[in-house]
Amino acid sequence: MQERSERTRRRLVDAAAELFTRSGYASATLGQIAAAAGVTKGALYFHFPSKEALADAVALHGRTRLGEFLDERRATGDGPVQHLIDLTHWLTLARREDPVARAAFRLADDGVAGPAGIGGLRRAWLAEARRLLDEADAAGELSGDARGDGAEALLAGLLYGIAPPGDRTAGPGPGDGGALWQLLLPVLVGPGRTGRYRTAPPRPRAEAVRAA
Repeated sequence: MQERSERTRRRLVDAAAELFTRSGYASATLGQIAAAAGVTKGALYFHFPSKEALADAVALHGRTRLGEFLDERRATGDGPVQHLIDLTHWLTLARREDPVARAAFRLADDGVAGPAGIGGLRRAWLAEARRLLDEADAAGELSGDARGDGAEALLAGLLYGIAPPGDRTAGPGPGDGGALWQLLLPVLVGPGRTGRYRTAPPRPRAEAVRAA
């Protein structure tokens, strides 16, 4: 019984994510979400008392996915610049392969903040990227041109280039992030230090362990 309830809840979140991405939060209705999930409105209300509650679930999913990725990256012991590179790859991958995470970005663009204390996914990604840049600066990884306003411009370009506000598509292809970093790394760390960093997407941790 509980397993069936969880499956229904998941279908509702998936359906809400699809409609929030396609139509926006304001235009999506609970009736449309219930129909897309293949359940009655009564079943929907059993799991989610309002559209806001559904939006909260979508936003929380996005933040949870981001947190899981960050925990995995920290466990590698890589430096902050490598983590920043991998963070942009996560953004590209999440938007392409996780419709609920993609919807979480759309909700943030629509001004739907998510559960209290959680905040929008776009803001969370940017805050983490800023933190990594600060750590990289403190560790001496950044070139002089990549400090201060230059770093802020870099972050804005990365975020809005990969995930433009209001964009409903899956975004750049999986290889685009690596090509972007091949151009940006010489500015960020200096031309003679780019070989220290991997610009390709990280392998999943389980796959890396098997290959070791």
